[in-house]
Amino acid sequence: MKKLDKVALFRNVGSSWFALGVSILVSIFLSPYILHQLGDDAFGLWVLIFSITGYYGLFDLGIRSSIIRYVAKCSAADENDELNRLINTALFTYSIIGTVVILITIIVSFYATLIFRIPVNSIHLVRWLLLMVGSAVALGFPLSVFGGILEGLQRFYVLNFTSISSTLVRTLLIVAALRHGRGLLTVTFIAVSLPLLTALVNATVVFRILPLRFGLRYLNRESLRRIATYSGTTFIIIVASRLRFKTDSMVIGTFVSAAAITYFTIGSRLVDYAGEVVGSMAQVFIPMSSKSDATGDLAGLRKIFIAGNRACALIIFPMAAILIILGKSVIEAWMGARYVAVSYPVLLVLVIPSTLMWAQTASGQVLLGMAKHKTLAIVTLLEGSANLFLSILLVRRFGILGDAVGTAIPLACTTLFFLPRHLCRVLKLGIGIYLRQAFLLPLTLCGPLVAVLLLMRHWFVAQNYFQLAIQLLVGSVVYGAGLLWAIWTRKVWLVEGIDDQDTANQIAVGLIETSQHEEF
Repeated sequence: MKKLDKVALFRNVGSSWFALGVSILVSIFLSPYILHQLGDDAFGLWVLIFSITGYYGLFDLGIRSSIIRYVAKCSAADENDELNRLINTALFTYSIIGTVVILITIIVSFYATLIFRIPVNSIHLVRWLLLMVGSAVALGFPLSVFGGILEGLQRFYVLNFTSISSTLVRTLLIVAALRHGRGLLTVTFIAVSLPLLTALVNATVVFRILPLRFGLRYLNRESLRRIATYSGTTFIIIVASRLRFKTDSMVIGTFVSAAAITYFTIGSRLVDYAGEVVGSMAQVFIPMSSKSDATGDLAGLRKIFIAGNRACALIIFPMAAILIILGKSVIEAWMGARYVAVSYPVLLVLVIPSTLMWAQTASGQVLLGMAKHKTLAIVTLLEGSANLFLSILLVRRFGILGDAVGTAIPLACTTLFFLPRHLCRVLKLGIGIYLRQAFLLPLTLCGPLVAVLLLMRHWFVAQNYFQLAIQLLVGSVVYGAGLLWAIWTRKVWLVEGIDDQDTANQIAVGLIETSQHEEF
């Protein structure tokens, strides 16, 4: 790799990790502040509105992934005319989608108050919130073209810089608004306006980089066909992902109350934070798998599959142990003691199957790299449908804990019975070999961590950030010592029976080549 390539690599990767860290930290500290300033009902409405409009993401239809792929291809081949046709066609398509979204938002704003259990005095507020957020999402569709262009051009550091700036400014404005007694409408306006401004900044950067031209003459049916063909399977995965993880707030808002969404969100969001770290890292396995598949290197695919999932497990297992053992203390320090009794059981139900999923993140990435992810898309779609059915069935009797169980059961079935067997069958690998080589080391390293955390909790129960930090610091030192030993002895990267240095180095270096675009 050339020196310039290394600089670009670390600039993109470093900014990606920094942007993710800023986003998580801001969310951790801003969420309780908003909750305590607005109250349970208003915060629940906040989550509900963004959950409803979050389904508008389905209208993307996988187009963004097509933009990223073909921008990279056309720019590399210096096909400027084809690039202009692609961007104009995508922009026109997104504009139509945005118009449809606005019409749907108007309809939803009148009927949402009849579907969900919303307090009478909040009906007009909910309608205005829906119109505001829905309009912002509609405008965001055509503007998102420019973010996709920057990703296709590998300008991740630009996206990360604008994202970090937007996050910090948005946080400061929300805090200032709440301190001056402003309500949910003002907070929501700030939250949806900053991403639009960020998109405009991205567009300005794109215009400085590329000689783009716009006009009806650049609309092209062949470009539309190429976009649609590539995005078909991606759309199925998007739908499945929405059903798997984005239906809970709507189900709870329909059958319980807006305030109950708050208690569920506290438990589920902690699990989401842990998963985001793994998901961000694991994107690198897609191009690695594509390269091995293109050269017919089945052994290389097996190595990526095993060592990749081992790396994912090394990250998610200690996080899961911390959430299970210290979860009550985390919730108390984060949101307050009164949320522990209801939110911790939700966390406990969700963290176990979610850990099984995140520990196998490389599995889905390998399938995407091999272009053999259709079966995975269908299975996850079925899982999402079962999730929705069970959540509706159980939430009526058991409340938000029933909704969590409805999510956990299908997820556990997919990660336990389908994913490992399917990958081992595709890669012609014994499942026993896979399970032992991928997960024995992470489980072994987590043993001392679990013992230390239990001992620390026995000595004292953390009730604030300082006490929690002490327990986390001690646990981190213990786990970190074991991880350093595994890295020093190269047990982290090497797969049993493989002793070539180049393969180990390829996987190790690959772990830092984090892609910004989420294709799975």
